[in-house]
Amino acid sequence: MGVRGAGRGGASRVGPAHGASGVPFAEHQVTLRTPAELADALPYLLGYRPEDSIVLAALHDRDGRGRFGGRARLGIPGNADDWASVARQLTEGLVKGSERRGALPESIVAFLCQDPRDGESAREVMERLRPLAQLLRTACGALDVPVIEALCISDGRFWSYCCPSAQCCPADGTPMGLPGTSVLAAAATYAGLQIRGSLREFRARLIPWETAAALEQESALNAVSMALIPRILDDESRTVVATETLDLAHRVMRRFADSTSADGAPGVSGVPAVSGAASVSGALSADLRDDELLCHDEAATLILGLQDRTTRDRAAEWMEGDEAGPALRLWRALARRCVGPYGEHAAAPLTLAGWVAWSSGDELEAREALAMALGADPGYLFARLLHQACNEGLDPESIRRCLRKERVDRAGAETIASSAASGSSASSESPVDAGGACGAASTPSTRAASRRRRKPRSTGSAESRPGSRPSGTAGTRRPRSTADSSPAPEAPTRAGDGTGGGTRSRRASGRHGTKQGET
Repeated sequence: MGVRGAGRGGASRVGPAHGASGVPFAEHQVTLRTPAELADALPYLLGYRPEDSIVLAALHDRDGRGRFGGRARLGIPGNADDWASVARQLTEGLVKGSERRGALPESIVAFLCQDPRDGESAREVMERLRPLAQLLRTACGALDVPVIEALCISDGRFWSYCCPSAQCCPADGTPMGLPGTSVLAAAATYAGLQIRGSLREFRARLIPWETAAALEQESALNAVSMALIPRILDDESRTVVATETLDLAHRVMRRFADSTSADGAPGVSGVPAVSGAASVSGALSADLRDDELLCHDEAATLILGLQDRTTRDRAAEWMEGDEAGPALRLWRALARRCVGPYGEHAAAPLTLAGWVAWSSGDELEAREALAMALGADPGYLFARLLHQACNEGLDPESIRRCLRKERVDRAGAETIASSAASGSSASSESPVDAGGACGAASTPSTRAASRRRRKPRSTGSAESRPGSRPSGTAGTRRPRSTADSSPAPEAPTRAGDGTGGGTRSRRASGRHGTKQGET
């Protein structure tokens, strides 16, 4: 989808239309004639209706026809002092990401979407956000990419920051048309593109509980943190905690998979892909079912265990195949359990949810989950790197290859360690046992020593002589129990994917919302 000559009330020619997934709508030209149609196009560019958002859409010119390219979205900061840095960050990410893909945009369309606050009118929202629109235009101009249209959408009306004509862009704004009535909406419907509700509905699957159950979950987090955090901080027990965390996650994922309703297997998102109110209702039902299957203590154990970077990286390996769907449902459920003072802990499950969604081809949920992870912990490097890569349209396969290799290498190391432990156990058997099947491989001196140790047995029972050792143990000590001699759990290894490498292990301490700090 693309636009040429957009803004200022002029006609906008659109080439072969593409939705948020990049799949063509149809091989005809679609024309957006007014800023109103451009505003109506926004949900189809993103795949959902944005709220409280800055959205930038790149425009490219090919064979005399325009088309939309990459899109980028961020929430509007509440503090106006942050607007300049956010404008630079969003603009540079979109422009430089497009350039790396070999298609520098010719221009950009900007959207500011925010509903009025209490006692505020939609026009006042537009005026309050005007400096932000100017900062976006300046940031784009600094990269030699002009903003040809900047629209503010608030309370069902829109304004243009670029059009000087009061005839087409009146001071009181222009009412938005009925949703789905524009020419682009018709093309999208024909192509099967679906709008997945509003951003608020989209994020509702990932935000922490605010119900009475949140108090019970917070109590469980408090109790589990007192027992688990000291073990995570201890180097000797840390690997054991990692193994326990991953084993518990596996069990819950199997529980989720077994609970799939008989009316159709859920996709990666956990419910069949449908649109409108049915999509919201289906997602809510699926999430409620998963919440019922996950106990408070289990959720607390998993949330705190995932604060360890290496544990989190091993969990990121559940990104494809039959593991992806249950894993995504689990990460969503855990994000909803990061209640009260544990809100910052949501960065780990939100990042995992974003990664699995991106790996599975759902860039919409990936972007929002990763943005929410950065909202929970702005310094969470794993989320920041994945968010940047996803917004730039990079292929997640390179990360998947690294995680697959980590998994294979770790499995090989565990096999070698298990074989070595088995060999060590066999060599530590008692002399009586060593004289059996393994005796043929013994050296002559070993066999002679074995005969000398067995010789006293012909003269009487060793137990009849005070202070004597039992037979078969002279000069040796039997190994400890099998539990003591089993190999230690394998320490989680960092996924060598380049996305988590800069993170350090979180230092979990404290009781309320205190976790291992990642820098």
